[in-house]
Amino acid sequence: MGARLQDLFGDASGIEPATPGSYGIPPAGFRLPASTRIREVTLQVSDLTRTRAFYTQTLGFRVLAESDTRLTLGALDSETPLIELIENRRAPAQHIARRLGLYHFAILLPTRAALGQFLRHLEHIGARAGASDHLVSEALYLQDPDNLGIEVYADRPRDSWKRRDRELTMATDPLDGPGLLKAAGDDVWNGMPAGTTIGHVHLHVGEIESANRFYSEAIGFDRMVWSYPGALFLAAGGYHHHLGTNVWAGPGAKPAMADDPQLLRWTVVVPTRADVASAADSVHRAGFSIDVTPDGASADTRDPWGTALRIESAEREQPGGEWRTGHAS
Repeated sequence: MGARLQDLFGDASGIEPATPGSYGIPPAGFRLPASTRIREVTLQVSDLTRTRAFYTQTLGFRVLAESDTRLTLGALDSETPLIELIENRRAPAQHIARRLGLYHFAILLPTRAALGQFLRHLEHIGARAGASDHLVSEALYLQDPDNLGIEVYADRPRDSWKRRDRELTMATDPLDGPGLLKAAGDDVWNGMPAGTTIGHVHLHVGEIESANRFYSEAIGFDRMVWSYPGALFLAAGGYHHHLGTNVWAGPGAKPAMADDPQLLRWTVVVPTRADVASAADSVHRAGFSIDVTPDGASADTRDPWGTALRIESAEREQPGGEWRTGHAS
């Protein structure tokens, strides 16, 4: 599904620096606050023991909490949960790749050097990975034991991003692997470093226009990239994308079955309960269902293809910026 810059935009004429405020198309009504971010993803897997080994050894996450059927993972030196793994022993051995729902979730590393160290680590253990330069970021791609897609990436500096008119320029160009390894220096990969976050989620959807109505006009993301074939990228606060949507699964694709390995939910964090309320009102006015908790701290909804999204207030953060590690039902 790659698309190079020259394929998308032809020659470089009309491509300009993407200075703050010069790109993106906001929704007509409610707009997510600039500080909106993704907190965590919750995945259903078929074998927790097998999956634990992959996420801790291949990827380098730290276990924050563990039970017989649930595992919470975070970066080193942080109590912030980034990934929840929930075992369903009825699940088939692998996710069917062409289901609607998760295409991949993306782990954002804090530096290019860290991405280079991760690349060297993958080479050392003989793990296979895809690789791309997206102009705004550099990325490696893996599949977990259930064939759930994972991106590990590092952003390029924002002052290097480009736009054409109001559209941010993104592409799928070859990755400079030797350059990444050089950036890593002599440091070795010791696991997901402090500052690692979930940068974005990318979903298979049934229709791009319906994805725009739900995720932009109802939820409140800005449209960032819309010329990429079969895809729409959305974000808050001028980021390149917190969410990617695509129709690459094909017109006959169906949502995941209840027992399939899959993305069960992803969580977006907004600053206050008032922001949760405004987002919920926007979703309701757009004709979609959403449930707000009695304390107003979070709200749960589903996109038109059944993917669950939680909108949560950052007021649940503890002093110091760390998130509680308890599980919400």
